[in-house]
Amino acid sequence: MKRRILLFVGTAIVFHFVLVSCCSPHEIMASSKYAAELVETARKLAAPGKGLLAADESTGTIGKRFQGIHVENTEPNRAQYRELLFSAEGLGEFISGAILFEETLFQKGPSGATMVEMLRKQGIIPGIKVDKGTVPILGTDNETATQGLDGLGARCAEYYKQGARFAKWRAVLKIGPHEPSELAIAENAHGLARYASICQENGLVPIVEPEVLMDGSHDIETCGAATEKVLAGVYKALADHQVLLEGTLLKPNMITPGADSKQKFTPNDVAKLTLRTLLRRVPPAVPGIMFLSGGQAEEEASLNLVALNKLPDHRPWSLSFSYGRALQQSCLKTWLGKAENVPKAQEALLARAKANHLAQLGKYEGGLPTLDLSKGALFEKGYVY
Repeated sequence: MKRRILLFVGTAIVFHFVLVSCCSPHEIMASSKYAAELVETARKLAAPGKGLLAADESTGTIGKRFQGIHVENTEPNRAQYRELLFSAEGLGEFISGAILFEETLFQKGPSGATMVEMLRKQGIIPGIKVDKGTVPILGTDNETATQGLDGLGARCAEYYKQGARFAKWRAVLKIGPHEPSELAIAENAHGLARYASICQENGLVPIVEPEVLMDGSHDIETCGAATEKVLAGVYKALADHQVLLEGTLLKPNMITPGADSKQKFTPNDVAKLTLRTLLRRVPPAVPGIMFLSGGQAEEEASLNLVALNKLPDHRPWSLSFSYGRALQQSCLKTWLGKAENVPKAQEALLARAKANHLAQLGKYEGGLPTLDLSKGALFEKGYVY
């Protein structure tokens, strides 16, 4: 009798293990009312020839940008600038989604229209930055973890009601003698996975952004090795948290030497090592990889992107852009806070958006005039949003 009971219990345990093991994240998430919508939104964001406009600068960060053009950092000025961006006629031909700061998602422009209405009019999907910045990890050499999980579910539900359909959370890792550490990778991977899971529960496509900073004098191979380690940790955590990869996007750094490195490199060097890194670590279920510019100059970011899309190697995902400074810098310097400069500023924005549209298609030939011609012109050490 004891043998029969033990046999039954053992069989039940094995059956339970097999049942859990056989349930893929897609099968588990399929019961969610948002599963089909998440997949569809992610595909739209990664559409051919389109990318993301990162306009999610915090109030403090946009203040630094305004300071450079001698514009006061007030809510009306911020609204005026963001209306300039989102009302640029034809922007939706090149931009599939715009990442917003919380203020912007609920903001109206001088015209009286909401920012969400302006974006929807152009067929651009509104998104929202949901993290609350970084804090130091005790026991490390100034490595950081991203905060913002507390109350995230309620905030995501509110953002969805307001019209947002995707979200962004930035994790920051650095390269040093012993960095990124295993602790920093594990902590940031866990945060990204929890964030992604909570977003999907509330109808938002999560952009997973594990940025390995350009800070330092390391060579391009060191950047590649560090990024591989980070991506391995991130996708392990996403699998553990049963995140539906088909309803996500990845926003990584390109593989480049450190900002203080003297190593010479070409866009083709960047493209080859970036693609090699991604092929080794990013699952094919992910629909799109939207690169951050990470301090690259406007033209530099476009040339690196077109080099990636000209490579003959097969890749299972779309390779596109999610640029902030590398889309806005010439626009901002043309605007200078003056109403009479708005048309010219919008032309500058559209020109850079079109350049990256062509780069995503592998057709950009370079040479577009820009107010940031030098390599790394937009680099800021220890950059924070």
